[in-house]
Amino acid sequence: MKPLLLLGLPLLLVLLAVMPPGCQGIIIPRCRLVRILRQHRLDGFVGRKVADWVCLAKHESSYNTRAINRNKNGSSDYGIFQINSKYWCYDGRTPGASNGCRIHCRKFLDDNITDDIKCAKLIAWQARGLTPWVAWRKHCRGKNLWPYVRGC
Repeated sequence: MKPLLLLGLPLLLVLLAVMPPGCQGIIIPRCRLVRILRQHRLDGFVGRKVADWVCLAKHESSYNTRAINRNKNGSSDYGIFQINSKYWCYDGRTPGASNGCRIHCRKFLDDNITDDIKCAKLIAWQARGLTPWVAWRKHCRGKNLWPYVRGC
């Protein structure tokens, strides 16, 4: 049993050493996210309120900056807004990726969501709204979103 424990410690140290700095990932509290999104001028952007963006983040990632979801087409969705590697970021594994935001997908997995917001704004601007996000269409569009910003 002792040799297995000794083998596990070096492996853990190697994994910690290769983890990029600032890549902890966090769950952003709802009201903090509201403040961040307002600071980045998302209220009214492409005709949507901050509540729409908070609802989108809730249903895409549960406010988790480290969220990753694998898709059937071989692409993955990354970060708090679940930005897709087929069209918007480069992950080195998605066939035919176009990297529309000119960024590596791992940048969407840290606790600084400024780059996530910048890319999400580009996606929303090109689509003239939040329709590219399935979770927004399914859970947020046409709904009372006041609870997502209430008390913030």
